[in-house]
Amino acid sequence: MSDPILSVTIGASPPARLDKALARDVPEAAALSRTRLARLIAEGAVSCRGVVLDDPKAKVAEGDVIDVAVPVVAESHIAAEEIALDIRYEDDDLIVVMKPAGMVVHPAPGTPSGTLVNALLHHFDGRLSGVGGVGRPGIVHRIDKDTSGLLVIAKSDRAHHGLADQFAAHTVERVYSALVYGYPDVGDPRLRGVRGVSMEPGAVIRITSDLARHKTDRQRQAVFFGHGKHAITRAKVVEAFGTPPTVSLVECRLETGRTHQIRVHMAHAGHGLIGDPVYGGRRKVAKQVLSAEAIAAVAAFDRQALHAAILGFVHPVTGETLRFEAELPADMVELITLLRV
Repeated sequence: MSDPILSVTIGASPPARLDKALARDVPEAAALSRTRLARLIAEGAVSCRGVVLDDPKAKVAEGDVIDVAVPVVAESHIAAEEIALDIRYEDDDLIVVMKPAGMVVHPAPGTPSGTLVNALLHHFDGRLSGVGGVGRPGIVHRIDKDTSGLLVIAKSDRAHHGLADQFAAHTVERVYSALVYGYPDVGDPRLRGVRGVSMEPGAVIRITSDLARHKTDRQRQAVFFGHGKHAITRAKVVEAFGTPPTVSLVECRLETGRTHQIRVHMAHAGHGLIGDPVYGGRRKVAKQVLSAEAIAAVAAFDRQALHAAILGFVHPVTGETLRFEAELPADMVELITLLRV
């Protein structure tokens, strides 16, 4: 069975390139982004008068009828599972959920079930984004298994493309709460001497670097300069614990969203996350600084103390500005309570 054909008539004063002209003139209901169109062009799925156009830079003219063979969306191989979801918002195009710590976002080798996607497939009951040619929830961003917090997921193709564009443009508001070792003081001379660290008004620490896989441990990310993906994190102390301060609750704002970004950047600055087995570098806390109960709780905390607390974006279909806040999870609240004693 051949793929259905979408015929697009090029309008007046078209852009010089095929991909740009198609992106401008394709019906909105088709939910085909320029990126998706470029992929279809490369795959030989675009033609004009029977001639395949496989160059995105090909010239087009007003009145040209461009045929696009849009692949039929295949069923996902991922099983739907009845798993409870903490839903904070839902409409026909997207859903915002609070992911608990310990839940993987997407099935992978070693974790074929019990993931957020398994739960979403059951909840959506067939109302799925078909971006990429497979019907599944539109995952446009992720948080680590042992990080809790807010995620937005697309249910429709138009929402998927619109959200993906906002994440790519770094216009999505993403704020995390983290418990870190030490006290990231903007006045600390040591901190000011760390490469990539600078200070901004409002006692904000800006950490700028490139991130890429560690040279010897491929499961880890590492800080580089001039190699990797550009990353920017802004951190500000919300509350400090101990005398002198030895643990801090920090607000981290992401300008970019790279793998393990906050965990790597805070460790680079010398203030790794409590409970982080990869980057935190578990430290001993002096007995005279915190209570015995607090010290024991810090040592026993069994995940990175990181929570995606705020998520803000423009609804990709309605244009409404949406902003969500999620309360700290119970384990972080319990630890903070002990740190305050």
